[in-house]
Amino acid sequence: MSTSDFVLAQSTTLRAPDIEYGQLAPMLIVFGVAVAGVLVEAFLPRRGRYSSHLVLALGGLTAAFVAVVMLAGTRDSTVAGAVAVDGPTLFLQGTILLISIPAILLIAERSVDSGVRVATAEVTAATAEPEGGTDAFTPQAFAVPGSVAEREATKNAPGHTEVFPLALFAVGGMLLFPASNDLLTMFVALEVLSLPLYLLCGLARRRRLLSQEAALKYFLLGAFSSAFFLFGVALLYGYAGTVELPRIADALARGTDDKTLALIGTALLSVGLLFKIGAVPFHSWIPDVYQGAPTPITAFMAAATKVAAVGAMLRIFYVALPDLRADWRPVMWGVAILTMVVGAVMAVTQNDVKRMLAYSSVAHAGFILTGLIAANRAGLSSTMFYLLAYGFSTLGAFAVVTLVRDSRGEATDLSRWAGLGRRSPLVGGVFALFLLAFAGIPLTSGFVSKFAVFQAAIEGGAVPLVLVGVVSSAIAAFFYVRVIVLMFFSEPQSDAPTIVVPSMFTAAAIAVGVVVTVVLGILPQGALDLADQAAVFFR
Repeated sequence: MSTSDFVLAQSTTLRAPDIEYGQLAPMLIVFGVAVAGVLVEAFLPRRGRYSSHLVLALGGLTAAFVAVVMLAGTRDSTVAGAVAVDGPTLFLQGTILLISIPAILLIAERSVDSGVRVATAEVTAATAEPEGGTDAFTPQAFAVPGSVAEREATKNAPGHTEVFPLALFAVGGMLLFPASNDLLTMFVALEVLSLPLYLLCGLARRRRLLSQEAALKYFLLGAFSSAFFLFGVALLYGYAGTVELPRIADALARGTDDKTLALIGTALLSVGLLFKIGAVPFHSWIPDVYQGAPTPITAFMAAATKVAAVGAMLRIFYVALPDLRADWRPVMWGVAILTMVVGAVMAVTQNDVKRMLAYSSVAHAGFILTGLIAANRAGLSSTMFYLLAYGFSTLGAFAVVTLVRDSRGEATDLSRWAGLGRRSPLVGGVFALFLLAFAGIPLTSGFVSKFAVFQAAIEGGAVPLVLVGVVSSAIAAFFYVRVIVLMFFSEPQSDAPTIVVPSMFTAAAIAVGVVVTVVLGILPQGALDLADQAAVFFR
């Protein structure tokens, strides 16, 4: 056969994959807006970038959410089966987009430093900062903290607008992560969502060295977890001869008794995913990164990243590995128990608000795993509802943290919060509401979400796991109530921090968190029904 004949023969057998662009619309819109943001940074004068980015980001996220709503009821796969568009995909994508909108408002906040001036040489000189406040991000990330170069950059370029396209690229990766129907696409999504976050964590205007340390730690540990994930992909491919999740399930269903390769691959794959949700023993990065990153980015990561990572775990364990349930469930039992207990106990010992919320996030990762371990439809729907409720409460809690400030920036030491509720009942009351939701107190979204996952776990035969969860919730309630008592029943310090009056951006983000926390606590049935209707994977 001649070369031309061979090429002709190949061209008749190879066919481009069918791509339903309409089904990819939410992701395409977000990635398109992110690319447009890069062009804005490249060509638009600095004076007009901030407003352009804000309009692009909010408009793009809103349009993407509308696209998700229009796709409701779709159950299909596209891009040669690499992306699944089904109930869990659309519910989780909608959740990520709804969380990302107030997160962008937090990132856009520029007035929280108004009237708060730095008086020490350890932090960037405030004399270079413009009146009227600045954002939470350094104007020149590569400058040495406290150097002349950084002071000049602060004076000449007070705004750091590159954070908007970076955040949107991360959102795009998060949208693809739970929609991935094969392991290679999932790995690409993992990297797309992670790389911008590594950069964003190192951009804090205050406490620059702590922020850079957080970014480096997150990057190094994240690289290791990605390597574990990729090694697991290779081993599962070696066992099944495919990376497509439904075909891996088929291979396991008809496979031989020797599933050693598949089990090792599943273990390595789980390491990468458990790292992302902050489960024990892969949680060590959580408190340090949450503390060092700019608080708007911490809020964004704590809420949206967890939704995307848990969504990917649900798809892998429910679609690709149902026949290994007897093998992975006992391991996940142990991980969930350790995560709940360690997160709750370690939170009690913290003296920093952001670190306390970080360990609270670890404990909640354990509660979320309880729903996954149920391995039934109720477990899937309750886990998705939990992610929705927890995401908004977490975003609101970190938004409140940005309002308590002194001359060095955010006053995150718990002792500095003494009497805060007496000085500002509104701020203290809002933060108390979020803490009560984390504790699972009735009439908050936290109570309904915990009740739902525990009920699903009982139906799945995991009664001992539920008992551990209840005990861990009781331990967690102790340190949440401790903070509330500190805010409302302690005398304020003589040098108490300033409670900043936020602009409409932070106020809107907090208000959204409050409304969702209360509505899902009092009238949760609509969201529960929606999650239940969406709890069917495409295979």
